[in-house]
Amino acid sequence: MQLQQLRYFTAIAEVRHFTRAAEALHVAQPSLSQQIRSLERELGAALFHRARGNITLTDAGEALLPLARRILADAETAHREVQEVAQLRRGRVRLGAPPSLCASLVPDVLRAYHARFPGIELLIDEGGSQDLVRTLASGGLDLALIITPLGVGAPALTTTELLHEELVVVTSPSVPPPSRRKRIGVEELRGQPMVMFRRGYDLREMTIGACRTAGFEPSFTVEGGEMDAVLGFVRAGLGLAVVPGMVAARSGLRVTPFEGERMRRTVAVAHRTDAPPPRAARELRAVLMEQVLR
Repeated sequence: MQLQQLRYFTAIAEVRHFTRAAEALHVAQPSLSQQIRSLERELGAALFHRARGNITLTDAGEALLPLARRILADAETAHREVQEVAQLRRGRVRLGAPPSLCASLVPDVLRAYHARFPGIELLIDEGGSQDLVRTLASGGLDLALIITPLGVGAPALTTTELLHEELVVVTSPSVPPPSRRKRIGVEELRGQPMVMFRRGYDLREMTIGACRTAGFEPSFTVEGGEMDAVLGFVRAGLGLAVVPGMVAARSGLRVTPFEGERMRRTVAVAHRTDAPPPRAARELRAVLMEQVLR
């Protein structure tokens, strides 16, 4: 008994006509009839009463129909499950992340994921949250690590919070500390030389917004850099910068925390609401959650 024969049988049973069933299946009618006769010989019973213009099921056909439908449904389920597994042996995942996370969280996540699914190619798009949101919405990414909340008019994305991260001030050990105290207030940044990220970075918008809330405009000595460049300019003594704590801990720079919880950001993993990510991307999201909860 072959799956193809069962497909032919159920198609005829549904339309009660050999020719129309053959047309629906895109096969020649003689070939379909031959397969049904072969099935009947194997089962040892006629499945249809054949009368011109009037095809009906025999008792044997009535008994086989629900079983055939179940077998075909199970075969389709098995096919989908095997394909899902096969996709994790090869394929790719496109992940977007801000440079600050590419320098801290992402390497550990990718190492854990690659150990589990070595056949999956990992493509990383490094950029600011605003840029990543646009790329994700246009279908250029499967997942993105972004900073929430999203701004007004942002595309429809499904987000899951991963962590809350403290922002800190970093300065070169070769220059005086930015504050006489162990912690610094935002208002103490007034008049201090700052190294600022390029437009599109959430860190830029958060820092400028905090300064304006405190009643002043920040002073930039260098503006427009990526994360590595900003840290390099700070290391050279060109000014201070506001960066995530995970990045600061690995930078070798002097770290000064802010007072209270005024400077924190929320990191979330996002995908398009109208297009659920493929299984390989869902597995990457699961690894992300595991790494954060460790």
